[in-house]
Amino acid sequence: MRTTGVSRVRLLAIKAIRFSRFRIPVACLAAIPVVACGGGMIEASDSLRINGSTTVNLVAAEAAERLRAEQGMRILVDTQGGSSGGIAMLGEGRAEIGMSSKALKESDRAKYPGVDFVAHRIGEDAVALVVSADVWESGVRSISREDMRAVYEGRVTNWKALGGADQRIAFFNKEPGRGTWEVFAKWLYGSSKEAPSVSFPEVGGNEETRNKVSSTLGALSQLSYSWADGAKAFPLALMQGDVLVAPSPVTIAAGTYPMSRPLFLLTDGLPTANTKSFVEFVLSPPGQELVRKHGYLALDDLAR
Repeated sequence: MRTTGVSRVRLLAIKAIRFSRFRIPVACLAAIPVVACGGGMIEASDSLRINGSTTVNLVAAEAAERLRAEQGMRILVDTQGGSSGGIAMLGEGRAEIGMSSKALKESDRAKYPGVDFVAHRIGEDAVALVVSADVWESGVRSISREDMRAVYEGRVTNWKALGGADQRIAFFNKEPGRGTWEVFAKWLYGSSKEAPSVSFPEVGGNEETRNKVSSTLGALSQLSYSWADGAKAFPLALMQGDVLVAPSPVTIAAGTYPMSRPLFLLTDGLPTANTKSFVEFVLSPPGQELVRKHGYLALDDLAR
């Protein structure tokens, strides 16, 4: 098969990387400079860089695929550091768009005073407390805030105390700073600053969390509702006084589920050029269908 000058340069660059002592993720290979049709070089700096939340990433990654194919845009999407990582990358000028599944705090703005953070809400999700199949099958289907605090603080360590089997609770804590953890901590303590320091094993992205829960007996963790599939991870209802509220599109839309959360694309000031094209696409009807496709509520679905 014959190769063009552009494809030959890219092929050689990729081969060189594969056989070097440093491995570069395949997702980053799009950043390799290539020869343009006019003979010039297209640098990685010409790409639209998007970083942050693994929750928002599902939508952003597919939107990027569409825009690459339809408009020829160069877009790099990464999830380094979750929501906090997206805020930091935008604040440090290493990304044009930050993905966040938590609201910006004044401390974020204070840390990067030179950045005009603008949050573009693209949809709504929720944080679920999920358990492994054995816990679910033992009859544990809900948990109260008081009981969850007791687990988090190490005062309750066995499911038997919560109506389940005589099984150790294997709690996997989301990394502090991730959007999922921030929403959880706010629900549990009123503010993430009030949450005590704990020494549970930590998990990062949604896929890692779900895999840990599904493969561990007695498991419990915090997870994006869209990933709580009822096969690998089972979402618990939350006891609100005398009322049980399970996470669902209806309770999330109505705001009755207490750990609902908005999803954002963040920009430095009002977006322009490729950044504007990306944000506008995600907010357009085709982009909002991607939000729904990945299990989130689109803006038109919200009752409030």
